[in-house]
Amino acid sequence: MGRRIAPLTVDELPDLIVCCRQCVFWELGPVEATRVHRAGECESAKEQWLSHVLLEWGSCGQVAYVDGDAVGHAVYAPSVFFPRIASFPTAPLSPDCVALTSLRVREDFRAGGLGRVLIQAMASDLIRRRVRAVEAIASAGTGQADTDENLHPGPDFECTVPASMLLAVGFSTVRAHPRTPRLRLELSSTVTWREDAVSAALERLRSLRAPVGALRRSPNSGSK
Repeated sequence: MGRRIAPLTVDELPDLIVCCRQCVFWELGPVEATRVHRAGECESAKEQWLSHVLLEWGSCGQVAYVDGDAVGHAVYAPSVFFPRIASFPTAPLSPDCVALTSLRVREDFRAGGLGRVLIQAMASDLIRRRVRAVEAIASAGTGQADTDENLHPGPDFECTVPASMLLAVGFSTVRAHPRTPRLRLELSSTVTWREDAVSAALERLRSLRAPVGALRRSPNSGSK
């Protein structure tokens, strides 16, 4: 089983699951997002946003592939590129951090630690770029630290990452809230993560083979 992590670019955008590929919740303000959604222009708006961030800041995500099929991704960038953050009660984010807005793993690959692998790939990228920390507006959820098992839309806001998942991979709460706490990961702490532990997580994906046909990418939908 071939496994790799690739930076998110316009070429990889069609590989994201449909709900994420067509979502501009974070990328646009509420008024503009509503207009784009009603006009059916979400995918083009997402591509325009990604192109802009790539030009102004550089790669803003990581995509996990198994046998050539995308099974998970993370999206991150400075908070200035995510206008919706300002609407949350736990905003603003700290000035020394980058915002993590999306962390998804396909359901049939959630038991292999792929969430941590994506976080490590993000951390490695940002450390090279001298970023100090990552913060996220999370959804409180159930509070159960069941790692990848909770990689689904939050109960209060569809596009937030469950706090339980982030806490399980090293984030800590910097501003508590019953629905949307703000969490932070000091990237210096990820330096102590052993590379072989991440490699072991990738190796576990060998045992997570999806049912026959599940890994075949639809030529129309491009979903994972």
